[in-house]
Parts: sequence; C-alpha cells; structure tokens
Amino acid sequence: MTKPTASTTLTLYTTLGCHLCEQAEALLEPWLSQGVSWAKVDIAEDEQLMARYGVRIPVLATATGLELGWPFSAETLAQWLQSTLGLSHAAGG
Repeated sequence: MTKPTASTTLTLYTTLGCHLCEQAEALLEPWLSQGVSWAKVDIAEDEQLMARYGVRIPVLATATGLELGWPFSAETLAQWLQSTLGLSHAAGG
C-alpha cells in the first residue's frame, strides 16, 4: 500500500449547502488514514470559480490540476486516487 507524501492535499471545490459536496466528503473520509487531506474552496467567493465550477461541484483537484468531477462513486474515487497519486484502496473502501 502506497502512502502519499505529507503534502498530498486535494482541493475540494464546494459551496455552502451543497449536499452533493457533503456526499463527496463522506467518500473521502476513509482516505484520511492514508494521509490524504483536502482543503475546501468555496466557489461562491470567486467569480472565476463560479463560472468554472458552478454547475459541476463537487470537484476534486490535485495540486497539478487533475480533476475529478461529480458524479463519482467510492470505486471511481479509488481508481482516480490510484492513477493520480499512486494510492491503494482505503481501508474499508
């Protein structure tokens, strides 16, 4: 099982009251044990982000700009993390 580097932080584009974003966070939770973390960015605070992500959130992004847009399942997320970060499936996931 590969562990991410300490700097492995994803960006989760979201906004207040986004129930799909809450679902995305729930899918991310099992990955905390492998060192994956995420920083939430509220798109409502930036016109460019609203234009880019307004109808697409939640969207996960890596520091290099690779994105995973909703809808995604636990399996899709695991495959994306494997291909982008080289991670194995999270425990219980």
